[in-house]
Amino acid sequence: MNSVELCNQLDDVLPQTQCTKCGYPDCRSYAAAMADEGALPNRCPPGGAEGIKRLSSILMMSGRQLPPHLQLEPECGIERPRPVALIDPKTCIGCTLCIQACPVDAIVGASKQMHVVLTEWCTGCDLCVPPCPVDCISMVSVTENRTGWDAWSAEQAVLSRARYHGREDRLEREEHDNNLRLSKKAEAKLKALNETVGSGDQSVEQAQENERKRTIIAAAIERAKFAAEKNNTK
Repeated sequence: MNSVELCNQLDDVLPQTQCTKCGYPDCRSYAAAMADEGALPNRCPPGGAEGIKRLSSILMMSGRQLPPHLQLEPECGIERPRPVALIDPKTCIGCTLCIQACPVDAIVGASKQMHVVLTEWCTGCDLCVPPCPVDCISMVSVTENRTGWDAWSAEQAVLSRARYHGREDRLEREEHDNNLRLSKKAEAKLKALNETVGSGDQSVEQAQENERKRTIIAAAIERAKFAAEKNNTK
């Protein structure tokens, strides 16, 4: 089994909550760290003890030697009943910071308007809580005493992974469109500046200042085009 295949298998048994509690930016990154860097399979609180068993089984089948009786790494958190985020409508100020933090686009709303959590999509990752400036978000358990994979399902994991990657694609598209917009705006400014320079009716100081501006704008255009091209190659 090669590294990519191993990473895929490990990723498939992670809960896809994208909570970053493992210390990696997403579930795929943690899977890659286990496959390529020797990371232990005990850093996923949402997967809990059952998750450790599933990951360990795949790693040992690949020939990996693991410490016996692995327990969840304390620094990553604890196995717990699955929560969902709830927003207090009386306190919410519509700042959109929670929307920006949600890895699966489970929060809807607009600037200066109350936000709402779509609980069927919420993974209980907690990432929306720290950025809230008015502490209007609480995490409420929805699985009673069921924890880990007893509180989550393979179907929910598949949906969450799709929503996570869908959000990543959307952010890349928005960044690409924004870079193109900035590039066109800078090109318009450069054109106007060139027309001013071409008129010849300017002092030495003005000519030097215009040349400085042209250099700055040209560099901005190149940066925007480079960023747009980089997004296109992903």
